[in-house]
Amino acid sequence: MIEVERMDRQTRVAVVGGGLAGLTVAALLQRDGYPVAVYEQTPNFSRIGAGIILGANVAKVLRRLDLERSLTETGIRPDAFVSRAWDSGETLYELVFDEACEARFDGSFVNIHRADLHRILQTPLAPGTIRFGHRLAGLDETPAGIRLAFDNGASAEADIVIGADGIRSRVRDEILGKEEPRFIGRIAPRAVFPADRLGGREIRDCTKWWGPDRHVLVYYMTARRDEVYVMAAIPADRWDGDGTPIAGSRDEFVSGLEGFHPELLRAAEAAADVTVWPIMDRPRNDRWHEGRVVLMGDACHAVRPFMAAGGSMAIEDAAVLHRCIVAASDTEAAFRRYAANRIPRVAEVQRISIDNTWMHGPTEVDWFFAYDPCSAPLDAAH
Repeated sequence: MIEVERMDRQTRVAVVGGGLAGLTVAALLQRDGYPVAVYEQTPNFSRIGAGIILGANVAKVLRRLDLERSLTETGIRPDAFVSRAWDSGETLYELVFDEACEARFDGSFVNIHRADLHRILQTPLAPGTIRFGHRLAGLDETPAGIRLAFDNGASAEADIVIGADGIRSRVRDEILGKEEPRFIGRIAPRAVFPADRLGGREIRDCTKWWGPDRHVLVYYMTARRDEVYVMAAIPADRWDGDGTPIAGSRDEFVSGLEGFHPELLRAAEAAADVTVWPIMDRPRNDRWHEGRVVLMGDACHAVRPFMAAGGSMAIEDAAVLHRCIVAASDTEAAFRRYAANRIPRVAEVQRISIDNTWMHGPTEVDWFFAYDPCSAPLDAAH
């Protein structure tokens, strides 16, 4: 396997995938003078997707890019994360996000529409950085670098390739072989709708309703509190098809929440367009890089959504990988150090997400929110 013997500010970086991880690492590297191109398979970015919960650990990365203010002015800074019993509405746990909490963790807590976060992360990038309509077809290592071939017939060359192309990563397929994500036996009906559909009834800023075999997350996504996101995780015996979502119905969504507290049911009944997603993951894999190619985000560690941490882990990956590239003189040193520092933390998040216990009751949260991926000490790779 050919490696770049040395890396410097002339090292050409190709990022495959223009999601949260890809845009973040591109912005950080470009800020330090690296020539970066982002290859995105979609023809453009549109306002699709769902909500995302971000803690102080992620806000620190946005701050490094001078984007924390945009984040807090666009999304909502919730007053708390509240866990409630599905039927009685009893409060099981509450983490208050007041000034003392933000000072304790040195960062903001924000709920935001994923598309709005996506738009914010694009703002630091130089014009032309994102190449739309480029779906990776293959990689070929040469003495001069890596040749990327795309389904549209185009090609490009780079010195290193960062695979940030999601759970169905083509970059991952290139270095690990083809492996389909696995359906975990749960579906996620979800909806985004204007808050005025609540009919004047207020909801808490961010609530997780815990049932015996299912749960529901409901929260505002904008600083104006004019948009609501609701998402459930419900058992399902099977899922026919790939990971593509399908249209659902509000009636089926509500019927799947029989017995839940009236406050939650009112929010579910306010949903207009419901989309049903299969919840997928992959077995843990600690092989995150090979030669000049490295993976990040769902491409190497798809996280179940039960800790609401998948996006956070992807952005943390970007910050740590950026630091390792800047500090190292060769790809092997950079990528080994990146993996050595990320795998233990991500593995713990994966474990908690599988258990689905995060903030169900009193929870030690300091290790998660106090972490600063931009400045935490980095262990040497062994």
